Amino acid sequence: MHSEQKKNIRQYDLPSLQQYFQEIGEKPFRAKQVYEWLWLKHAPTFEAMTNLSKPLRLSLENNFSLPAVTVDTLQKSEDGTMKSRFRLHDGHFVEGVLIPTETRQTACVSSQVGCSLSCKFCATGTMGRKRNLNFDEIYDEVALLNQQALQSSGKKLTNIVYMGMGEPLLNYNNVLKSIERITAADGLAMSPKRITVSTAGIAKMIRQLGDDKVRFNLALSLHAANDTKRNEIMPINETNDLKSLIDALNYFYKQTESQISFEYILFRNFNDSLQDADDLIKVYRQVPADLVNIIEYNPIDGGRFAKPDEDKVQAFMDYLSKHRVNSRLRRSRGKDIDAACGQLANKIA
Repeated sequence: MHSEQKKNIRQYDLPSLQQYFQEIGEKPFRAKQVYEWLWLKHAPTFEAMTNLSKPLRLSLENNFSLPAVTVDTLQKSEDGTMKSRFRLHDGHFVEGVLIPTETRQTACVSSQVGCSLSCKFCATGTMGRKRNLNFDEIYDEVALLNQQALQSSGKKLTNIVYMGMGEPLLNYNNVLKSIERITAADGLAMSPKRITVSTAGIAKMIRQLGDDKVRFNLALSLHAANDTKRNEIMPINETNDLKSLIDALNYFYKQTESQISFEYILFRNFNDSLQDADDLIKVYRQVPADLVNIIEYNPIDGGRFAKPDEDKVQAFMDYLSKHRVNSRLRRSRGKDIDAACGQLANKIA
């Protein structure tokens, strides 16, 4: 059977696998063994499923595909951040980042190959969108980053952020299904409260998350708190303005009570004045948000923006603090290997 016609075995849930094994005259418990290899033990090939007989492994190989994601290159930053370039079965690449701190091991994962939103400050946006990732490919990224965390620190992942390449809400079903597998007892058994999905802001899909009663956290990439400026740097805002996003976030919170945060990158002389801080406070007060992450800008090749001076950043933070905005300054990690916010573009040094 040609690989094009073979069905990806990870598209089968346990009952379907059990049915398949029954049909070929195998014991039903074999299905459970295979399922464990796929999700719990994260076997990259059928050959690796060592408690199955050789003929059975061969039979699976002949009838199914197992398009596992592999690490193509791994770069390590001076600050301990690790960036993986993952190779997909069709030769595409995406990037994922492991960010270790004293108390956390955070995986930043991609949901699309490239991105169609063309935000003016993001390297991924210059690539265009090649395709969506399947749920099992996203799961692979997380499982591989978890292995790296265990190997480098002896600790497993504590947090996952969907903040890598792509707009997660434009790959809605696969993102939700990947989180379902990551949080499942027979998956990585991670709490949804430790997972954050970041969106550039698609109001309709934020409402859909509310309707689906999701239990993970949501982060809105705001980056400008008035429509004129936001339209200029994030074309998506022209069809999803701030009012529609504020309404959608309130709806999302009413349905789920899940945590909401804002991401706000500071750009020199663009969105770093006290007037900009005022606009940000206005938006913050209209949404039950827990936190505003102020992020320092990381330059990208050919980008038009620069980082504000340190005193400007401090003045902005002080102003937010004076107005009782729960904010924190996020110093970017992994800049020396292009692993920081907005720098992921499959570029190999």
